Amino acid sequence: MASLSFVSSSHLTLRAPSPNLRSSSPRPTSVSFSVKAQSVALSQDDLKKLAAEKAVESIKPGMVLGLGTGSTAAFAVDQIGKLLSSGELHDIVGIPTSKRTEDQARSLGIPLVALDTHPRIDLAIDGADEVDPNLDLVKGRGGALLREKMVEAVAERFIVVADDTKLVKGLGGSGLAMPVEVVQFCWKFNLVRLRDLFKEFGCEAKLRVGEGGEAYVTDNSNFIIDLYFKEPLKDGFAAGREIGKFEGVVEHGLFLGMATSVIIAGKNGVEVMNK
Repeated sequence: MASLSFVSSSHLTLRAPSPNLRSSSPRPTSVSFSVKAQSVALSQDDLKKLAAEKAVESIKPGMVLGLGTGSTAAFAVDQIGKLLSSGELHDIVGIPTSKRTEDQARSLGIPLVALDTHPRIDLAIDGADEVDPNLDLVKGRGGALLREKMVEAVAERFIVVADDTKLVKGLGGSGLAMPVEVVQFCWKFNLVRLRDLFKEFGCEAKLRVGEGGEAYVTDNSNFIIDLYFKEPLKDGFAAGREIGKFEGVVEHGLFLGMATSVIIAGKNGVEVMNK
């Protein structure tokens, strides 16, 4: 298979209906907030919690919320549960992006609904595995990329929360996994096609496995092929389009033009970047 350079610029995303496409901004605006007790060393979990709690401040009574998946999003869900319990927040419903988020939300007394009955979401809050300067993302290392994208694509606002280790100059630049969800049927066939598609980026493709060495199965009964790049992608939009052309590919972890705000917590403060 011929390799693809992805040099041309495009602003089309996969599977997101046109009313929900958000144009990317080359220069997101940012506002910084100080971190309390800066003299105390903050762990990565401390930073994630700071970012998550800042995002939850945007929730208003009456909202339909998209509840993300992963360690950072879990802090946001916890905070929502605390505010509901104290009466500081009321009249909200959530749409979880995974079974584990659903379990967490139910345990905290957060009312849940489905996209079937609430197809318009006011605000989604979720983490990210990579954030580039245009606020484009890699997501899905927690295995929930399909449901996350379905929920967050229809959100009026999508706030991403992360610590500063997630910042990259280009998507794929962390050298960590960029997931692609595929059907189980002939998954090796698609693994080889995905690897060959990105061979000029030094791409390595691996089937994701669980702790016992068995293939990891998503909430939607699919497999995940993780792509590892030695060089960042030149054009995430073109890469996403080419991945989506393969039969048997369900979704990919490139979340492009979707985030409206990114909240990054670092050792020196919390930065809010808006489009």
